[in-house]
Amino acid sequence: MGQLEFDQRLVERLEQLYATRDVLHRRELVRAALGAQTGDRVLDVGCGPGFYVTELLEVVGPDGFVVGVDLSADMLAVAAKRAEGHANVAFHEGDATALSVPDASFDRALAVQVLEYIPDVPAALAGMHRALRPGGRVLVWDVDWATVSWQASDGELMQRVLAAWDKHLTHPSLPRKLAPQLRDAGFDQIQMDAYPFATIELIPDAYGGSLVPLLEQYVAEQGGMSQQDATAWANEQRKLGERGEFFFTVTQFCLTASRRS
Repeated sequence: MGQLEFDQRLVERLEQLYATRDVLHRRELVRAALGAQTGDRVLDVGCGPGFYVTELLEVVGPDGFVVGVDLSADMLAVAAKRAEGHANVAFHEGDATALSVPDASFDRALAVQVLEYIPDVPAALAGMHRALRPGGRVLVWDVDWATVSWQASDGELMQRVLAAWDKHLTHPSLPRKLAPQLRDAGFDQIQMDAYPFATIELIPDAYGGSLVPLLEQYVAEQGGMSQQDATAWANEQRKLGERGEFFFTVTQFCLTASRRS
């Protein structure tokens, strides 16, 4: 499977996606489910542009510490800039399956929409398990892309767009397998919650609306579709939005668990 190749334009599009009201709401849900407290040490695996890092710094306070890990140097540069002024933060460029952090050194660990891109999910979960102290809490959040429902008059083109988009994912329906994988990694007290993200407005501040330009760019540049087909699909979505007929929904899943004491 392919991966997203991060040029500056894609980094900017992803940062716009992460700033939408829907993803802002997701961050609120993540912070509540993670349950970080003052003084905690938190590991953010696949930290991207650093939204969770900076928000968690406010939660843990000056006595806590947050570490962000990401494979993309471009994303880490954005994250480091966002966290400027904080002394209790560090960023590492690295692979989620080979975390260069000390054993049993974190109270909380999270990976939000990260594991679906990683070939060796058990290795990533094992790394987070190793990094957590006994009783520490892990949170993983991923999308089941098979749950996407997107209004389109050309169903065949819509399916080709979704198939091309799936090429950037290693595990398009990962949430279905996460509970047993967490158990096998040594976690218990596993809980799962499902969150549908739905919109009937094509606006940049909604998850579905912000995905349109992202998919248009990816499926043409990296997904193997022609620019003509990608543009035709995106233009229809914009017309549906203008007519008040836009419809998008997808279900995302949050799983939390604890490292066995």
